[in-house]
Amino acid sequence: MSGATAEALHHDSHRRLLASAAAPSVGLGEVDAIIVPTARTAAHLQSAVELAAKLRCTLVTLHSQRSSAARLQAMADANCVDTVAVDMRFVRADVLPNFRTTSLLASTPFARGKDTSSKRNLGLLLARLAGWQRVVFVDDDIRIADAQHLTDAVRLLHRFDGVGLTIAGFPDNSVVCHAHRKTGGDQDTFLGGGALAVNTSACDSFFPDVYNEDWFFLLDDTHLRPVATTRGVAFQRRFDPFATEDRARSEEFGDCLAEGLFYLLDQGKQVQDANVEHWRAFLEDRRRFISDILGRVDRADLEPAERSRIKSALRAARERCSLITPELCVHYLTAWRVDRARWRHHLDTHASMVRRIGAPDIDNALAVLGFDRRQSRFLVRT
Repeated sequence: MSGATAEALHHDSHRRLLASAAAPSVGLGEVDAIIVPTARTAAHLQSAVELAAKLRCTLVTLHSQRSSAARLQAMADANCVDTVAVDMRFVRADVLPNFRTTSLLASTPFARGKDTSSKRNLGLLLARLAGWQRVVFVDDDIRIADAQHLTDAVRLLHRFDGVGLTIAGFPDNSVVCHAHRKTGGDQDTFLGGGALAVNTSACDSFFPDVYNEDWFFLLDDTHLRPVATTRGVAFQRRFDPFATEDRARSEEFGDCLAEGLFYLLDQGKQVQDANVEHWRAFLEDRRRFISDILGRVDRADLEPAERSRIKSALRAARERCSLITPELCVHYLTAWRVDRARWRHHLDTHASMVRRIGAPDIDNALAVLGFDRRQSRFLVRT
């Protein structure tokens, strides 16, 4: 795997692993629910509200930080949208499992410390318990102009576990990959959770609390699940990947894990081939790849301020990468496999609880998860 060029050290695209599919002319196209993990102000949810209104489906929003469930409710009422809006501060601790992948990184420099994965996992759990088979995850910084693109995506879910829209607008990459592109490297994007239709009856994966959690969600124990992209378009809002060094640091462990695994999949190998020897070679090449980008920064056509910020971010990423050991990568993947089994058991246990009180539907799902609809601080539902 080692080599002298950036191309030898890094795969700029993993799209060869994906199917490219056009929506069939027939098939179930009803979206059961749109699920939005959100931490931004209510204005960022307007697009999702409008989509749910056009598709006449339930909108599930999972709130933290600056996002307000009450503000969302006012927007939903104005558009006659059925909503389930959950304030994550008041979700019971036992609603989601204690994942070994999370505890392994706790109190280490690699702890992610974000709640996006928890929100997505709660959305998956709600969907399974409510009997929703065709759901679409949409991030709050994504805009989908044409609701038909979501209908087209879910029509493919009889063939694929996940179907993603093509992401246009600003590229959704890691800090290191953005720097690679900025300094003249070829860099593609991959399927992600920002605009992803999921067949919940076929896909029993979870989102681990690590950067690139959506890549892990799309894996089974050995390979990439049957997943595809469509010609439907979702627009990613612009963000500054080099705004802080902390972003580069917090992404590096997950970026290394995902890129290292998909490097193997690109070669027709399996997840189990990611042994200590693989990680030792990959991590060495990863550090050389970051150094290679750093060496190109001064030659790139960049403003001095941006050049300085890119250098700082890359140094932070390389420093964090130097702390990652091959053994940690192997231990993490072992924990991830345990968590996959734990998540399946969690889904089955809660599904049995729903069946004991009635048919799968959203009201029974909420009851099993301990949400009190009379207390708006926990839940707002029309």
